[in-house]
Amino acid sequence: MTAPSIGSIVIVGGGSAGWMTAAALSSLIDERGAMTITLVESEAIGSVGVGEATIPDILAFNQMLGIDEAEFMRATEATFKLGIEFIDWARPGDRYIHPFGQHGVDMEGVDFHHYWLRLRADGVETPIETYSLSALAARAGRFTAPHPDPRSILSHLRYAYHFDAALYARYLRRYAEARGVTRVEGIVTQVDRTASGEGIAAVVMASGERITGDIFFDCTGFRALLIGETLDVPYTDWSAWLPCDSALAMPSAPVGPPLPYTRSTAQPAGWQWRIPTQRRTGNGHIYSRHFMDDDTAEAVLRARVDGAPLAEPRQIRFTAGHRRRFWSGNCVAIGLSAGFLEPLESTSLYFIQEGISRFISLFPTKDMPDILRTEYNRHMDVEFEQVRDFIVLHYAATERDDTPFWRYCRTMDLPDTLRHKIELFRETGRVFRYNDELFARPSWVAVMLGQRIMPRRYDPVIATLPVGDVAHSLRSMAHAMADAVQRLPTHADYLAHYCAAGR
Repeated sequence: MTAPSIGSIVIVGGGSAGWMTAAALSSLIDERGAMTITLVESEAIGSVGVGEATIPDILAFNQMLGIDEAEFMRATEATFKLGIEFIDWARPGDRYIHPFGQHGVDMEGVDFHHYWLRLRADGVETPIETYSLSALAARAGRFTAPHPDPRSILSHLRYAYHFDAALYARYLRRYAEARGVTRVEGIVTQVDRTASGEGIAAVVMASGERITGDIFFDCTGFRALLIGETLDVPYTDWSAWLPCDSALAMPSAPVGPPLPYTRSTAQPAGWQWRIPTQRRTGNGHIYSRHFMDDDTAEAVLRARVDGAPLAEPRQIRFTAGHRRRFWSGNCVAIGLSAGFLEPLESTSLYFIQEGISRFISLFPTKDMPDILRTEYNRHMDVEFEQVRDFIVLHYAATERDDTPFWRYCRTMDLPDTLRHKIELFRETGRVFRYNDELFARPSWVAVMLGQRIMPRRYDPVIATLPVGDVAHSLRSMAHAMADAVQRLPTHADYLAHYCAAGR
């Protein structure tokens, strides 16, 4: 016998988390009114809104919603992103790009970077990003859409976006409301638990209105009003591995054409981001208060902002980690209420997207069997841990010892899973992907090589190949990519013709 269907969904909180959830779930609303979705938010409560840089997975989310890319980019003042440049991370003066897409082309079943390692062993010191179309285009400030024909060299391009997170939430609000989502303005003053105490029965507004639901989504940000304050779900603290606990965010006027990549510059007690949208540049400084005070952190931020500031710096406090349960009772935490890993690899919106997608794939009946919650929580646990390891890699794989912060990072104990990956790569040059983890082999290779983790050996199969043949193949590859990039339009010209904001 089938249990009754979910009839009412309540989303508490707006911003990117709330409106992404509402937009994705709006497809469940039909003309019969069997399902209602209500989003509660207050204009008086601001959103964190630092997630202006994304990874390519956001394209799948927008496509799932049927969103026209050019329209979305105009509405959110978006630019394209081909990767992330890291400055001063392994050593002061170092620069490398973690590009979207892979380096080169795998040959004879062997990963491309092993061919690169073979040439390096023979004294050829060409940077590996020479063989990345996305990295070369980023450096040149050029862009075009990937070619749909896999035989074309331009099919190797992968991209994401930089956009104004507040405008994205506004865009998705229009999308969701047009499809039947009801928005309630106001502040929640009380949360009622179910009779068993294990779930949420209703939220009570300052107006006195009581909003009930079968399932609730907590999108209230770091406050975690439902999952934390009401249901008392504990928080797993990862600050021993990710010691940064504060951020200052400040927009500035653009200087020159927008670059098609995010920039992350290491600082004495953290790092600074630079994210170009069409009409402004997002700047921020993430740091550890154990190693730097707030006034010094603000001075560091202001000293590295290129254009005129458009607002005063906004302070954000956080603890890296996540809820021990993401779905508890009839409450699902999405976004910052679920957990936070600093935006070093632009994963904040990805966790929102993944939380929503996994919930939809497990969409429950009203009785909500425990096995669904168990599966959801297991999956999100793994997602957070795998991304955590990738972010910690940037800090741990450093040779810097010029400040107490960097001395701490280079000597801290690592998660066993990360230590294993580093040791395997350092010894053999091999990287393996587990459980469909977000960051695949090309990303790990880009960051480990960029952070000066150099393998001691390469694949023995390649040792049997004439070095001249390997050199010729890689030379041809590099020339073809460099030639293709020079024929691309500039990023600014592509934006002007495709999606200029305000058109």
